[in-house]
Amino acid sequence: MELSPQQVLGLRMSSLLLRASSGDARRATSVAEVVTWLGAMQAQDLASGLWSFGVRLPGLTAADVTDALERREALRTWPMRGTIHFVPSRDARWMVELMGVRVLNGAARRREQLGLSEEAAVQAMEVLGEALAGGGRLSRSECLAVLADKGIDTGGQRGYHLLWYASQRGLLCIAPNIGNEQSFVLLDEWVPDPHRPERDEALGTIALRYFRGRGPTTRQDFAGWTGLTAADAKRGIAVAGDALARVTVHGVETYLDATLLDATPPPAGDDELLVLPGFDEYLLGYKDRSLMVADEHKAAIIPGNNGIFQSTVVRAGRVVAIWKRTLTKSQVRITVQPLTPLHSSDRAEVERAFERYAQFLERTPDVRWP
Repeated sequence: MELSPQQVLGLRMSSLLLRASSGDARRATSVAEVVTWLGAMQAQDLASGLWSFGVRLPGLTAADVTDALERREALRTWPMRGTIHFVPSRDARWMVELMGVRVLNGAARRREQLGLSEEAAVQAMEVLGEALAGGGRLSRSECLAVLADKGIDTGGQRGYHLLWYASQRGLLCIAPNIGNEQSFVLLDEWVPDPHRPERDEALGTIALRYFRGRGPTTRQDFAGWTGLTAADAKRGIAVAGDALARVTVHGVETYLDATLLDATPPPAGDDELLVLPGFDEYLLGYKDRSLMVADEHKAAIIPGNNGIFQSTVVRAGRVVAIWKRTLTKSQVRITVQPLTPLHSSDRAEVERAFERYAQFLERTPDVRWP
């Protein structure tokens, strides 16, 4: 079956919103359901990660999402590509073990660059394990202070590397913030009943979740997102079996959740408008973003091509503007920079969309245009 680019955008928007077609009720009602549907959600910027949940869970506030994280519906760790993601709590261990291997293989070289020995990394894990045992929870600065007290150098990027390494090895994970700081706990204590699938099952699960939340897209995009080898990516798709449908786009083989194909939405996402955070999976889930982002707008969305994504306004699956926020005690001030012409009716629609964002933050919106 051959799909047009407009159909692909419509299907991706349906995947983004966790629904089978533009007229269906949303499938997810909780943080746990959202992150399980998508498999993982990039979250190195916490504020962006929280709003990624808010986009998909209308009516919830940032405080509601944080409460769900305290209930351990999801957690943050480094499951793949050396980047922080939200993942389903009970899946964190197998995801780190499955997809973190290749990144972990480069840890020795990174330690050499930082002037850290392998002995220091092992000692750091022992120290952190002892400090957090029995339900302990420490902020990032408290973790670094504990390490420094034991004579472990945490200067520069060393402290970050040691916390990353301990998490990549499955010792730690990131719990909700203490104040404005990350906090760390022992993964085995935070999640005492993890899922433990066999390797094939794990590959099939992550393949289904990736394509279900982002399809139609390619096996190469799946391998790039997970950090898996091409062989493992191919195996995961095979294990997922009939749960995935194969279609072509401009002659290129792509995959998607078979149930979404059965309920193809109107082309181009039914002209829906969304305001998305900078690190939302709608853009980060792919290497090739040409369907969603015009070539002339890439520099505005990823200035300097440095991996820092601006927040976006998306209409019918295409990015039409970028935005930034400034918080005060009672307001969220939002500055919108159009990338395509937006007439007065378009701007009014954008402002209505930001009302929902302001409600999520429990603040009053102040939308400004250039």
